[in-house]
Amino acid sequence: MAQDEKQNRLNKLAKIKAEGIKTYPSNFDKQNSLKQAYNSELGTKVKTAGRLMTIRDMGKLCFGHLMDETQKMQIALQVDTVGKEDYKWFVKNIDMGDFIGIEGEVFKTHKGEISIKIKNYQLLAKALRPLPEKWHGLTDEELKLRKRYLDFIANPELKELFYRKAKFWQSCRDFLLKNEFLEVETPVLETTPGGADAEPFITHHKVLDIDLYLRISMGELWQKRLMVAGFEKTFEIGRQFRNEGISREHLQDYTQMECYWAYADYKQMMQLVEKMYKYILKQVYNKLQFEINGFTVDFDQPWQEIDYVKIIQKEFEIDVTKSTKEALIKKLKELKVDFDNNLSKARLIDILWKQVRKTIVGPVFLINHPVEVSPLAKRDPKDPNKVQRFQIILAGSEMGNGYSELNDPIDQAERFEEQSKMRELGDLEAQMHDQNFVEALEYGMPPTAGFGFSERLFSFLEDKTARECQLFPLMKSEK
Repeated sequence: MAQDEKQNRLNKLAKIKAEGIKTYPSNFDKQNSLKQAYNSELGTKVKTAGRLMTIRDMGKLCFGHLMDETQKMQIALQVDTVGKEDYKWFVKNIDMGDFIGIEGEVFKTHKGEISIKIKNYQLLAKALRPLPEKWHGLTDEELKLRKRYLDFIANPELKELFYRKAKFWQSCRDFLLKNEFLEVETPVLETTPGGADAEPFITHHKVLDIDLYLRISMGELWQKRLMVAGFEKTFEIGRQFRNEGISREHLQDYTQMECYWAYADYKQMMQLVEKMYKYILKQVYNKLQFEINGFTVDFDQPWQEIDYVKIIQKEFEIDVTKSTKEALIKKLKELKVDFDNNLSKARLIDILWKQVRKTIVGPVFLINHPVEVSPLAKRDPKDPNKVQRFQIILAGSEMGNGYSELNDPIDQAERFEEQSKMRELGDLEAQMHDQNFVEALEYGMPPTAGFGFSERLFSFLEDKTARECQLFPLMKSEK
């Protein structure tokens, strides 16, 4: 049926072209949005354009609905206004889904609906495929994500989500700029990926004949080089890539923000971040209370601090800083957690922590992480087995990560060595030894605090999956 309809539209297109009419003109002088037209006084002359969503021919009067980015509005075509030939041509050649431009006058029908009485019209783009039926729309979730443009047409309210997402990132940017952070751009292609525990994507540079990696962080090691260079407050909002699994929370390419603040520590960064989150929420949603994943989350309450080691010890009666790898394996087996026995101690600790994380409502600051799980954070001078790091925990998940950055080149080199050993044992998410970064640290980097969060926070605030909150999420190719 769809193929028959497509052929029917192709036949119409051929006839229109044969008449010498431009079927896909280059532009149209759209002077009014449909929202502006709708809010105009009766009798106002308007010139607007959009997609024809409905059409109903009543002989000498034709009603339809035109939709643009702002809203949907009724239009009316009358024989008495445009003449018999133009009326007949419209009804015969224009289909639902076509883009048309119109000139006309705002009026109110006898049923009280604000409409546009068409005086002139122009075909702007012929739709060769029919839109999904209005009363069914798109119901298959995979199809909705694969053909997102159709989902937007069938569900125009979905657009509002992405207006909020744009405002979300702009609010973040505005906050940082107001606090005198400089926005920067760092390389997407790297010879050594760094700044996160993640498996990178690999590509090849033909001219240089070298393999490169798509970045797995928002330029963490590059922004720290900027601290070495004398910059004191920087941030970047951009795309990063991780060759990991897909889940409600995880994607392969997504937007992240990272900022770095010289002469500050993780405690000062925690204070700044709490203010930033509240600023973003008020700007985008004008509220601080949310329902997320079955949790009622109040951002306006005092953000408590919880101790990484103590909360695991309280829940599972094990001190991860003193436990052997064998003890961690035993505990995970007791908890019936699925894991690989060959994982490093750091990964086993992280898996154990994730069992606790699931129940935390938040927002809270998770602090005092073991050094094993934090290769880029400064050690706590009171306890060298822990680091000066914090994570924001929200609705059972991690919604931001920051720390007092490690600026001791000797310590950093040693931790990169440990990460390299983990990679040699098969841990593809362990960090690579970036000797160039260590060399930069050897020139001296001031005390620095860093922080980052991804668009996962936005998807949580919307209480939707990460894929639903991307315009065009990555999909497997259709066969």
